[in-house]
Amino acid sequence: MTQTIEPGNPEAPTQPEDTSAGTRSTAAAPGSIPALKRRVPKYSDLAPLMQFKKPEFSRASRLRRASTIWDLRDMAKRRTPQAPFDYTDGAAEAEITLRRAREAFLDIEFRPGILRNVSKIDLTTDILGKSSRLPVGIAPTGFTRMMQSEGEYAGSQAAAAAGIPYTLSTMGTASIEDVAAAAPDGRNWFQLYLWTDRDRSLELIERAAKAGNDTLMVTVDTAVAGARLRDVRNGMTIPPALTIKTVLDASYRPAWWFNFLTHEPLTFASLSRYTGTVADLINSMFDPTLTFDDLDWLRETWKGKLVVKGIQTVEDARRVVDHGADGVVLSNHGGRQLDRAPIPFHLLPGVKAALLADNSDAAIILDTGIMSGADIIAALALGADFTMIGRAYLYGLMAGGRAGVDRAIEILEKDMVRTMALLGVSRISELTPDHVRLLSK
Repeated sequence: MTQTIEPGNPEAPTQPEDTSAGTRSTAAAPGSIPALKRRVPKYSDLAPLMQFKKPEFSRASRLRRASTIWDLRDMAKRRTPQAPFDYTDGAAEAEITLRRAREAFLDIEFRPGILRNVSKIDLTTDILGKSSRLPVGIAPTGFTRMMQSEGEYAGSQAAAAAGIPYTLSTMGTASIEDVAAAAPDGRNWFQLYLWTDRDRSLELIERAAKAGNDTLMVTVDTAVAGARLRDVRNGMTIPPALTIKTVLDASYRPAWWFNFLTHEPLTFASLSRYTGTVADLINSMFDPTLTFDDLDWLRETWKGKLVVKGIQTVEDARRVVDHGADGVVLSNHGGRQLDRAPIPFHLLPGVKAALLADNSDAAIILDTGIMSGADIIAALALGADFTMIGRAYLYGLMAGGRAGVDRAIEILEKDMVRTMALLGVSRISELTPDHVRLLSK
């Protein structure tokens, strides 16, 4: 009898094939396997599966359920009236810049190394002459107590607890002195908008120095206000106005309105009171005639570290460093000024190469679009020395006050630790451009 062997089959039979009728497989039927026999379940088997958790409705339990910054954003949207939420969440015109900034972090490929010892991950880094426990700080944001009543106090205290810098905005809703008193052990920075009234600007600089701020961050991308159309459509004013629309909106968010109405009215780091639209405030106070000569004046006036925020070209990065800046913040103002502006993440490699070519040790800081710790690690790998978050921490603030900001920082830290470990690096200094590849479209 001729034996038939299937080609390439290593398990082909070695014995003559039995062609007799009625031959059956010798595999055991499911019912003959003890573990697969059906039976009536015992209570002892069911008991471990019936340990139902008691429902938790506290703010702490709600925040613990947030696994991402996007989760915090969803919570923030449910708890905050539309006008202040949109002020935070929105951007200029068609919001193309913000969308592209976030997409930039999605359009990458990480390149991990294997068989590295990543049992301990160290996220500490040096920024502007001091150590930071994490490679991220809190960016300046205006009208912060409008988003949630704890505002700048929650942000500065959470930053101090996390061992990272906090930046108070000129348009912040707490004074320089009050923020310093609320977080006396924190590393406090002050962000400056140069006004047409130079004496008022000088007064702010002197107050910041006296309060112990070691870094001055001057923002240079607000010659005029951007067209933030969500604010226009919402009739956004400072302070929020009670209209039929806002009253109806408040009925769904009573906790926000209760906090807003029962705390001290909004005041500012730079002026006592203001009533009007955000755009009108910017256009009436900020100086559209600024030049590099004004940067020279700032460098002579401020004795601490000087950082310029709003850099959007390689050439401007080099120029502000030539005029005395200790660092540059690659930023398009979170997409809130010029729509279709350059994306800071895309700008990073060019700025890094240019400053290296100039033998400059100026710090490169990046903001705009960061929504995860993986975004931060990608930015560091491509050349950033440090990053800053605005919306990401404000979502936490709106979701749960100080505890929400703590949770936002905790989420980012866990993201960073996990991403670093999976990349095969244990320290920030080990990150290189080889760890990230920009995907072409």
